[in-house]
Amino acid sequence: MTKSFVVLTLLALTGGIALASGPPPPQGTVSISLPGDAGFAFKPGPGVEAAQRYCLTCHSSAYVSTQPALTNAQWTAEVTKMRGVYGAPIPDDQIAPIASYLTATYGKP
Repeated sequence: MTKSFVVLTLLALTGGIALASGPPPPQGTVSISLPGDAGFAFKPGPGVEAAQRYCLTCHSSAYVSTQPALTNAQWTAEVTKMRGVYGAPIPDDQIAPIASYLTATYGKP
């Protein structure tokens, strides 16, 4: 064995022990509050439950409300894209109600 191999082995062993003995993980419940969405919720209306259930799995309601005013066809394309491209778990029968809700509350007729 070479001297450098022995030194590296000793450093790895003692350094690994030092790294592994860092501070313990936090105990109890930890919560994170992000700015900008505090107290914000989807506006009430037909389809709001579907929007809450399926849209909020990936992003905030504040994010949805800041999108441009889209037509129903455009919202339908967006919801379909979220499912097809990004894997949002939106059932076929919920695409139209979500798009209708988004059009009525955040879109243009």
